[in-house]
Amino acid sequence: MALHYYCRHCGVKVGSLEQSLVTTDLLGFHHLTNEERNDMISYKDNGDVHVLTICEDCQEALERNPHFHEYQTFIQ
Repeated sequence: MALHYYCRHCGVKVGSLEQSLVTTDLLGFHHLTNEERNDMISYKDNGDVHVLTICEDCQEALERNPHFHEYQTFIQ
């Protein structure tokens, strides 16, 4: 069982963690609202957890172009 992080905008894999090393509480998932959890975290049949985050490139693009926040996806 592992945690896999993907960028919500471009889909690039940001990284992975082995579940045995950390708990979701240590990652701060308990601070998320139910809506945020439903939007950001998905559980796969094999026990893996996929988490949507933002990669450095997309974060920089959002900082340079604040109007991109209006869009769910801005990568063409």
